[in-house]
Amino acid sequence: MSGPPAASGTLRRLFDAAGYRVDDRPAGLRAFRPRDRRAVLVVRATPAPTDVETEFPPDAIHRTLIYADDPSDAAKALGAEHGMEVLGPTTLGPALGELLLPPPEAPVSEEMENAEPVEPPAQAIPEGERTVRPRLGRRDAEALAGLDGVRFSLRLIPFYVAPYRVRIPTPHGRPGPTSDHLVAVNALNGQVEIWEAGERELVKEIDEPHQRLDPALTDAEARQVAESTIRRRHTVSVDHTEQHGGAIVIERRKVPPAAEDVRIGVSVLVHVPYWYAEGSDGRLVLDAVTGTRTAPDAPGIDGVPS
Repeated sequence: MSGPPAASGTLRRLFDAAGYRVDDRPAGLRAFRPRDRRAVLVVRATPAPTDVETEFPPDAIHRTLIYADDPSDAAKALGAEHGMEVLGPTTLGPALGELLLPPPEAPVSEEMENAEPVEPPAQAIPEGERTVRPRLGRRDAEALAGLDGVRFSLRLIPFYVAPYRVRIPTPHGRPGPTSDHLVAVNALNGQVEIWEAGERELVKEIDEPHQRLDPALTDAEARQVAESTIRRRHTVSVDHTEQHGGAIVIERRKVPPAAEDVRIGVSVLVHVPYWYAEGSDGRLVLDAVTGTRTAPDAPGIDGVPS
């Protein structure tokens, strides 16, 4: 690698991908990896190693100083006396592989040992309120459909709805933040939706004449498909650094939450309203909450009796 290291975003990305915590310091760019306590300081000028020694974390074991220009023999000797490896553009390339590769056996960090286990969230559905109130009335549905000579009917589709809590994966294995959501599984054929609290108003009953349908799936079947969908939804992209021969390769991987980082609460059966427009030219289905058009044979709709 040639040119001033501090002027390039490449080193920042490489160290971040390799598990270092990267931050800007008065002397330059500092990268520190708690797992093996390696620290790297990329300086903007060519100070004496002792002038920037305090920029390294006090608990760093392996300390590397990278200059924009090749250091003098005196600078390398002074760095060695104080336990610092001193590199420049000429020597950075061969040494970079060792700096970026993870330790053979990374110890469990204190953060991971002290991380609280993910617990299922409390029930989010009020007792007795098991129907989503439609926001679109019959006239709204007729206007959205734009069809003549059709018959409109309101049908309540059963969903298993449960709160869940997930810990989001982080690129370097440290405990990530947790967040709470609602998972809703169509109880007719297993379509999964992720809801956010407050998006839908729940009521005990609705005044509009309607047909309430019974579930075809069990709660256990719904929870099985819900968990796989949740893990896919909260999968993150992680840059993984490997050395192949003399080349450094950054591979972007998809990392889902671990099984123990997803906890689903108690499920309840909730009915969601859909408008059906049926005529000689076929059938149109409208979500009575969002107004979204749904094909009659779309997942979650196919199999609904006429």
